Amino acid sequence: MFYSIMKFVCHLLFGVVFRARVVGIENVPAEGGVIIAANHLSNWDPPFLGTFLNREICYMAKEELFKNPIFAAAIRALHVFPVKRGTADKTAIKHAVKLLKDGQCLGIFPEGTRSKTGELGKAEAGVGLITAMTKAPVIPAAIIGTNKIFGEKMFPQLGVVYGKPMYFTGSIKDKEALAEFSQSIMTEIKALRDSYRANN
Repeated sequence: MFYSIMKFVCHLLFGVVFRARVVGIENVPAEGGVIIAANHLSNWDPPFLGTFLNREICYMAKEELFKNPIFAAAIRALHVFPVKRGTADKTAIKHAVKLLKDGQCLGIFPEGTRSKTGELGKAEAGVGLITAMTKAPVIPAAIIGTNKIFGEKMFPQLGVVYGKPMYFTGSIKDKEALAEFSQSIMTEIKALRDSYRANN
């Protein structure tokens, strides 16, 4: 119920107020485990990325956000679970794997943190590992403009582009292949972003 309420509010904010442009939504599977992997520009990204999907999306977030019990309860109701940043958090990874195997939609920001410049950073290997463990398709998604919300322009033009599914076909034991796959997701996100900018 809380998720549905917040999604309605976000629809009003991003869809009506900001008139966000959404491209490629048909690329997101209607069911089954799937990873939505996006660039990370601001704290607006998680709600923005999930607002236009016809299914609920789960996220992992830094464990520091769960210290306040009231806020922790609120974000847990939005399907957010904690992760220890800077380490291979086995508990968070296991939970992510379970969600995907249960047919859920998982949102991941491969860079691991927000970009301070607005440019895309290097991907961490985590998204590749989770993909290899589940064989879930990865939908690359390019987020545009969320770092400018309430900045120089009060209501900047926002956009999100969902790309074609990507699959990891290598060995889970091949760390180089995992890293290359993770980085290939960022390369595709950049291509989606650049194409959007060229046409808008």
